[in-house]
Amino acid sequence: MKKMRLAIVGAGPAGIYAADLMIKAERDFEVSIDLFDLLPAPYGLVRYGVAPDHPRIKGIIRALYEVLDRGDIRFFGNVEYGKDITLEELKEHYHAVIFATGAIKDADLNIPGIELDGSYGAADFVNWYDAHPDFPRTWDLSAKEIAVIGNGNVALDVARILAKQPADMLATDIPENVYQGLLSSNATDVHVFGRRGPAQVKFSPLELREACHINGVDTIVYDEDFQYDEGSQQAIDSNNQTRVMVKTLEDLRGQEPTGAAKRLHLHFFSSPVEVIGTDGKVSAFKIERTKLDGKGGVVGTGEYRSYPVQAVYRAVGYFGSELAEIPFDSKYGVIKNEAGRVLDASGEQIPGVYATGWIKRGPVGLIGHTKADAMETIACILEDKAKYWNPGRADEAEIVALLESKQVKFLGWPEWLKIDARERSLGEAQGRERIKLVERQDFLDAAK
Repeated sequence: MKKMRLAIVGAGPAGIYAADLMIKAERDFEVSIDLFDLLPAPYGLVRYGVAPDHPRIKGIIRALYEVLDRGDIRFFGNVEYGKDITLEELKEHYHAVIFATGAIKDADLNIPGIELDGSYGAADFVNWYDAHPDFPRTWDLSAKEIAVIGNGNVALDVARILAKQPADMLATDIPENVYQGLLSSNATDVHVFGRRGPAQVKFSPLELREACHINGVDTIVYDEDFQYDEGSQQAIDSNNQTRVMVKTLEDLRGQEPTGAAKRLHLHFFSSPVEVIGTDGKVSAFKIERTKLDGKGGVVGTGEYRSYPVQAVYRAVGYFGSELAEIPFDSKYGVIKNEAGRVLDASGEQIPGVYATGWIKRGPVGLIGHTKADAMETIACILEDKAKYWNPGRADEAEIVALLESKQVKFLGWPEWLKIDARERSLGEAQGRERIKLVERQDFLDAAK
């Protein structure tokens, strides 16, 4: 084989890193890579899963931009796998495909009342404030008291956005509909609940520090939540990140509330039990107090408490979405695979089909893990040359002709650069770096 044609479905960090690694890998053949994404924009969760007031994290986009801007990887945005292009069509045009579709749905939390009006998945809220084109343009922010379930960074992001002064986000890329929505918020008290203690939280130190110092917001912790066992102390002594987070939380214990109009309450040792409703709407949140079990976990104490709230956001993790014709593990929300090689129902490798990123290993870890994932998958592809597909229409022009024949309104990298310029122009008019486009038609119009 002189030249390999590789398709990658998903243009977030996982897909882009995989493409970059394949281009740079030592091999005895040429490679041509096409990157497809459901969205009209690249970058995946870096664009649509990071809070708008986190520009430092979004600096990752600069590195991803440089990969795609080199010109040796083609981008096809606004192309939906399973609809605009099928697995059979990929086999006709490529030697192999990598699925890097990530995870954007909320994991379930099976407690009574979770389906009530006013009970939300955190991922849906993130997609609203990050202007995902496939999610609603409005959000009900009438609740004064709010519960956020979870002790990870997404929980803190959600709590911070709910508590923050909207004017403090005008320097970010949030579009007008999100800003106006946040202006209408009635939130006064946001309660974040975690099952375990301060030494077991999954926040990053940066996220925690930001949450503890929001303009116009008092951050409140409770003395009863500061319990440590031997395992906790070992974690504090051996892990600098844990030590920093515990110190940050301990420092809050001595702070007197300033009387600010809004409050962020951080509750630990609180396991979710029930979302309580009145007339079909959220009216309270019930938890069971927990305690450390000496083994790194917690057990229930039998003590229950209820907090009056009018909205509940569950931030208990993301979950992958099933893909047409690809074996899916519905328990873990991932494509069935071994080291990135996709497996059939009997556990046998499916030739030519691979996975990387969150759809491969589940929604855990940071960007560094995504790179390691991609390296493992690319190594498998390079080992599997004898198992590639044998495409009959491998010429690069053929896939463009196919999409055009199906009247798919796909956007290439040159079109994305026009969209990018349009967003920057909108921002410049208001003294901001950029303002995101929201509607798919707006992307298409800007690309013309």
